[in-house]
Amino acid sequence: MRTLYLIAELDGQRIALDAAHIDSVVHVAHVTPVPLAPRHLLGLAALRSRVITVIDCRAALALDPVAAEAAVRTAVVIDVDGHQYGLVVDRVEDVREISAVPSPVRARLGAGWNRAAQGMIDDGDSSLLLLDPVRLIAGAPQAEAA
Repeated sequence: MRTLYLIAELDGQRIALDAAHIDSVVHVAHVTPVPLAPRHLLGLAALRSRVITVIDCRAALALDPVAAEAAVRTAVVIDVDGHQYGLVVDRVEDVREISAVPSPVRARLGAGWNRAAQGMIDDGDSSLLLLDPVRLIAGAPQAEAA
């Protein structure tokens, strides 16, 4: 069975997201902050006459922020329970079908990666970390995020 995945990069790690959850990939130039929101929630943005919640995947995984704040962010737009979220990633590489079945992660990962990882997918001569977008939206627990 072949599954369509979006391949992206986050903090130097190649990741995969199941394309069944993805609406689009966009560039977000303006994000309006939400007062008292968790650190991983960057804010709200307008997208084609709709409002999306923008999630900082680095913060959701309790990773170090990028040195300079980007003026334009690349976001993978997903739909979860009728709400749209923009998952900010460093770079989008490709969308392609992969026939490999996800296998358990056999590497030492940080706590954030472990929480969001669904497994590894072999992609020819490299491996991709399959992430659960719902876990990215949930973000890091407060103790981990601090």
